[in-house]
Amino acid sequence: MFQVFAGSGARKKYADDEQQRTDVPDQSADGEVRHVHICILGTGFSGLGMAIRLKQRGYKDFVVLEKAEDIGGTWRDNTYPGCACDIPSHLYSFSFALNPNWSHMYSPQREIQAYLCDCAQRFGILPHIWWNNELRDASWSDDEQRWHITTSQREFTTDILILGNGPLSEPALPHISGIENFEGEIFHSAKWRHDLDLTGKRVAVIGTGASAIQFVPQIQPKVAHLALFQRTPPWIVPRLDHPISEEKKRLYRLLPFTQRFVRTRIYLRQELTALGMVYNQKAMEKGMQFAREHLARQVADPELRAKLTPHYAMGCKRILVSDDFYPAVAQPNVEVVTEHIREVRTRSVITEDGQEHEVDVIICGTGFHVTDARLPQCVRGRGGQTLADAWSESIHAYMGTAVPGFPNLFLLIGPNTGLGHNSMVYMIESQLSYLLDCFKTMERKQAQVVEIRSEVEAAYNDEVQQRMQKTVWASGCVSWYLDARGRNTTLWPGFTFEFRRRTRRFDRQNYDLLPQYIPLTT
Repeated sequence: MFQVFAGSGARKKYADDEQQRTDVPDQSADGEVRHVHICILGTGFSGLGMAIRLKQRGYKDFVVLEKAEDIGGTWRDNTYPGCACDIPSHLYSFSFALNPNWSHMYSPQREIQAYLCDCAQRFGILPHIWWNNELRDASWSDDEQRWHITTSQREFTTDILILGNGPLSEPALPHISGIENFEGEIFHSAKWRHDLDLTGKRVAVIGTGASAIQFVPQIQPKVAHLALFQRTPPWIVPRLDHPISEEKKRLYRLLPFTQRFVRTRIYLRQELTALGMVYNQKAMEKGMQFAREHLARQVADPELRAKLTPHYAMGCKRILVSDDFYPAVAQPNVEVVTEHIREVRTRSVITEDGQEHEVDVIICGTGFHVTDARLPQCVRGRGGQTLADAWSESIHAYMGTAVPGFPNLFLLIGPNTGLGHNSMVYMIESQLSYLLDCFKTMERKQAQVVEIRSEVEAAYNDEVQQRMQKTVWASGCVSWYLDARGRNTTLWPGFTFEFRRRTRRFDRQNYDLLPQYIPLTT
């Protein structure tokens, strides 16, 4: 049974487990660079899921690098008011570790992080985690056929490097003239200032994405005035969140198959959305009408309703779910500003029409560096080429997992594995199975090195981009799904069960497998 912890700091919660590091010993006292078989980056769903699956298969020689002191990745870092998942709880968990104790249909952030902490303890992953180890450099050595890793605390080598840091790990601040001169408080929603009391403050919120529509209703009753700077209105449908009764929780505990039935039903319902996004955009018309009716029910003012009405195909940008965003922005102390921001001054925000909005606090709900993250600059493959160099034109990877020129490097939630309609945990578990079969193949073939063939990876990505042209995401809107060249390198252009089928087995014919190199001695 999963428990919800009240505090943070997994090292403190599990002090006894930390002392019993039997599987992964510390570095040698003489400073010798130590070696591990597999290194995983991150303790979010991706990294933790990989570690659990390795443990279940009998692997012991692996470590998990965590830059912080606690587990959870994005669910540790995002603590803004109202933070919760926009995928139903029953589907937003590992298939091998269902949680019968979710309190609501849509899980709040604290419960999701607690679930991940419980998984780490339950499956014995804590002794494998190296806390406060931020990756500084990862360089492949052809001579040694291994990766040399430098973190903020140590150096070591590893045979296999798995990047499980996820695409929503680096907050993106807006590029606005003069924003560095603002004398009030300014912060990103992913780094929420809980020490800052917003009561009676004049607050500017930049952005109306998935985070903003959750925290705006929470802060609106407190602030004196809220200026919501909206570039493009999102499509919003009812969330219909509700508590899960104690009777249902008991049923899920006693008869787990009942929760699996609910999970499967939710999965199939969510998967139907892909029909309109990928195969027949006209199928989204019913959804757009449903969203317009939701807006009309909650916003009576026709002028405000016009500002909040999207004018692009539903699904081209992320579809959002909320029951309380529209009522919040319809309150007298909220102003929805659709004029673009021209500059920020010491105590105000100036829009293109010349209007000055005096503010005390600026909150940036401006998303993350998805297609231009900094981490790829730290990863060096053959010949010293960084992953950022390899992705200078556009990010790409075979099955979102392998990149040519980077042997024994694997990505989780890599390029074109994101979803606009279903649970990312399903995609993650597909990749985990693929990698486990890869490692099994390497052992069976006595291979030290595995690398995707460049022509295979190129053909795969050509296929993905060709399929993308027929989807709703190529219908003309601007979104964070697109890179600087306008290519959608973020989402998977199909049903998730197709991705599961294509990653069910490791396709070794598409890779080069090299035996262990043994240097000649004289």
